[in-house]
Order: sequence, then structure tokens, then C-alpha cells
Amino acid sequence: MIIVDSSVWIGHFRNDTTSEVGQLRDLFGRAPILMGDMILLEVLQGARSDVHAAWLKDGLAAFETVTMLGPAIAERAALHYRRLRTAGITVRKTPDLIIASFCVAHGHTLLHADRDFTAMQPILGLRTL
Repeated sequence: MIIVDSSVWIGHFRNDTTSEVGQLRDLFGRAPILMGDMILLEVLQGARSDVHAAWLKDGLAAFETVTMLGPAIAERAALHYRRLRTAGITVRKTPDLIIASFCVAHGHTLLHADRDFTAMQPILGLRTL
């Protein structure tokens, strides 16, 4: 399964022409995309209005949404945080740590446009597109 980070979804909805948005659009109908609740939250937080939020939610409704944080992932994310900190990497956003930990735990691949995930790859074994 492929998890698409909010950094790419936001670009998609803004009609950006980044390589990551292009990769996402190439995946439509060709690969299974899973929506994480943390990612849904980040996308909907950026909505300009309730109407815009409803439009975004409708656009994402085609993808199965899963809960990304539970006790097991919370423990794993805390372990990952310590490993990253020991390696000299400061995690700026806890949601990114949760998303990465979820992907690693479940063997999912992450499509993103966020340099924080790039730093996590070699330490956590995070697979990305």
C-alpha cells in the first residue's frame, strides 16, 4: 500500500506541477492508496472554509482511511524519536513521526514532499517513492 503525505495532497488540490504530484496522479487507478487519519486532519486543517473542507473530504473519500496512532505505534514512534535524536536528527513535527512509524510498522511506502521524511529514511528504514 502507498500512503500519500499531506504535503503531496495539498499540492494536488492546489494543482501544483511538482514531481510528487505527478507521481500521485500516476498512481490513481493503478496502485492502492491508503489515507491516514493524521494526513486527513492535516489536509482538512488547511481548508479555507467549511465548504472547502467538505470539498476536500469528498475528494479523499475514494480512499480507505485508517487510524495511524494507537498504543503500539505510540511506543514505536517514541522509540523512533530516540533513535533519530541519537543520530542527530531533530523531528520538527510529531505527526510526521507518527506517519513514518505507521508506514514502517505496516510495510507501507510513503509518497511525500517533506524533507523531514528524507532524513528518517536511513535510520528507520522508511520506504518512499
